[in-house]
Amino acid sequence: MPSLEGVYRFLLTPRWLTLHVVVLLVIPAFVFLGRWQFGRFEERSANSDRVTANIEAAPVPMDRLAAAGQQVKEDDRFRRITVAGTYDAAHELLVRRRPQEGHNGYYVLTPLVTGSGTAVIVNRGWVPAGATADAAPEVPAAPSGQITVTGRLRPGETEQNSGITDRPGLPAGQVLLIDTGKIGQGLPYGLVGGYVELTEQRPEPATAPAPVPAPDVGAGGGLNLAYGIQWWLFIGIAVGGWALLIRRELAERTAQEATREAGDAPGAQEATAPAN
Repeated sequence: MPSLEGVYRFLLTPRWLTLHVVVLLVIPAFVFLGRWQFGRFEERSANSDRVTANIEAAPVPMDRLAAAGQQVKEDDRFRRITVAGTYDAAHELLVRRRPQEGHNGYYVLTPLVTGSGTAVIVNRGWVPAGATADAAPEVPAAPSGQITVTGRLRPGETEQNSGITDRPGLPAGQVLLIDTGKIGQGLPYGLVGGYVELTEQRPEPATAPAPVPAPDVGAGGGLNLAYGIQWWLFIGIAVGGWALLIRRELAERTAQEATREAGDAPGAQEATAPAN
């Protein structure tokens, strides 16, 4: 009868040692990937809840959340605000490469002067691109006189937070980023360190750019949760497959050993001996 140690000795062969190492490396890797996906789920869910709450909250005066030279906080992204002032159409800008509903176009940025020496950039909306790449788009004029704007407060864009690479040499009056720090360098007043995405203005003009859609908060990281569970299920599959291979190998070796012992038994040798 083979000893237990002898039966499992195959586990110490090079082939099986390699398999053990692979399994031992795979398990912590899958644990790490699962934990990372769960972390992303929590992060995105918190962000989704915060953005949803900001969009659904009642509008508040902008000066309660932002002021000239003050950066808009991340927690205030998409917070609905109201602000009154007059548009400075002379310093209006177009933001290139802003597709909407499958069409290429521009955002229209117009400073809204809110008081003595202060203003905020208002994204008045979207206009389609011209007939050619060099053709200027048709932009509805900003309304004159005192305007009350309601919109979503946004932090200024940078290459880091937008993923858009800025470059020089653009046509006059056009930019690639809503970078309020750079835009403010050429203006005669101080700018809020962010901008307002217009949703409503009073009095309402006869024509205006198309409104920018509200952000899609998505499933709040639901895919990350599913991926996290999937990675941890892979741990069970890896361990279960490893155990199954061991059992199969053990069963085959046990059967071979039993056959060999049966062939070596005295009774089996007499039975197979040739008759004289």
